[in-house]
Amino acid sequence: MIESVLEPVTRLEYVHLLTFTLVIGVQDQYSDGKAAKVWNLYIGGNKRTNEYSDYITNVLRKHSVVTVLDAACGTGVDSVLLIEAGFKVSSLDASDKMLKYARKLRWQRHKEEANFDDWQIGEGDWLDLDNCEDTVIHPEEGYDCVVCIGNSFAHLPDFNGDQGTHRLAISNFHKMLKPGGILIIDHRNYDHIIQHGKLPNSTSRLYYQGDRIHKIKTSVLHVDGECTMITLDYEIDISGCGFNDASDLMREKEDGSVIPVSQFRLSYYPHTRPKFDALLKGVFGSDAEHDILPDFQENPEEGYVPSFFVHVIKRK
Repeated sequence: MIESVLEPVTRLEYVHLLTFTLVIGVQDQYSDGKAAKVWNLYIGGNKRTNEYSDYITNVLRKHSVVTVLDAACGTGVDSVLLIEAGFKVSSLDASDKMLKYARKLRWQRHKEEANFDDWQIGEGDWLDLDNCEDTVIHPEEGYDCVVCIGNSFAHLPDFNGDQGTHRLAISNFHKMLKPGGILIIDHRNYDHIIQHGKLPNSTSRLYYQGDRIHKIKTSVLHVDGECTMITLDYEIDISGCGFNDASDLMREKEDGSVIPVSQFRLSYYPHTRPKFDALLKGVFGSDAEHDILPDFQENPEEGYVPSFFVHVIKRK
């Protein structure tokens, strides 16, 4: 079930909300562990990567990629996909709660044929990628590819209202690439969300394939007529999972059954496609090779409304 809420507010109310959000930690919205605990239920485990594994590996092979920096690895699902496909992967995330699951996964699989022993994992800040944990040593020549997918980049706020923070992060991704290297980065279809007040009813949910999504409420925050934040409130069915507790709420499903749900909230900067195109070209250059793949599709059907726009842009 997807609900939507439109919330026009004054600039003063927005400043209070942004200040409160920053205090509780926008840069790591997973710090309370609630989202991390149920993340695999939300994304659908291997169903997530099965949805787009061919798409992303084909893009990487098309560009002769060997080394990859997964700059928003979360629990490690995409990094595992890439390692299994034969790429040499280093992984960063701002959330130590999410990285705990990635490191556990590395330990569970380190004796397998796929080269999990060489999988570097560290806590990293997009605004200062040179100074991430010692556990990740960047190649001197740069990476063939930097990956930042799953709508991860939208977690980074626009602190000053001029997208300077976003430009700095994109510039740091650019610096991590060797000449000819590519950045693969995405964002939700915020153009649709801003216009309609809800997520697209796309035939592809791409990254989020879980069958335990009970409800997602979409809140669209406007300041002086301009959309400045999208907030999604999630309720995930955790019945039979063994980790529900007294703090979890009970919800009634459409069939009348009652289930325990785990709740978490994530807020996003609403990157529209034209502005994000300009952001990338402002760093990589107006003549940079730049492909936009709706839900990773090169030739979607006419009228197709994507859930995500995936950008592939090359450093000159």
